[in-house]
Amino acid sequence: MAQKDLLELKKFLAPFPSEIQKKALWLRQFVWRLYPQTNELIYDNYNALAFGWSPTDRVSHTFCSIAIGRTSLNVHFGFYWGSKIKDPDKKLLGAGNQYRYYLVNKTEEFPIEYITKLINEAYNYSLTLVKDPKQLMQSKTIVKSISAAKRTKKKK
Repeated sequence: MAQKDLLELKKFLAPFPSEIQKKALWLRQFVWRLYPQTNELIYDNYNALAFGWSPTDRVSHTFCSIAIGRTSLNVHFGFYWGSKIKDPDKKLLGAGNQYRYYLVNKTEEFPIEYITKLINEAYNYSLTLVKDPKQLMQSKTIVKSISAAKRTKKKK
């Protein structure tokens, strides 16, 4: 089962400080508990490590994600189609046409109930984007891209 498939992700998390790794893995477990039937898509890019969940293998169907900035070390719990979901308490950041995110400072302060409601709405929205039921897949971890060059935090 993909939830237990940590080998690749741990390799991509290795350059980050241990507290960032723990936060990311805690958030990952949070999503997997809610949506074990979905797929984890991993993008190890030059400016961020991002991994998200989709009912297919397509990024355009992603409903939530975790992104870690390589230089800022900020951890975002994001919604690929965040502009399409309700955020009544205005906890999400971002004003673009699509992506919205919650900046995760401490896991003990993460608004689990609120974010769970947003994830449920985002998941249902992502299903409306799947036009061919044959695209649906279950419980896979898929590495989608690996960038050779990576930005790193400048040392003082």
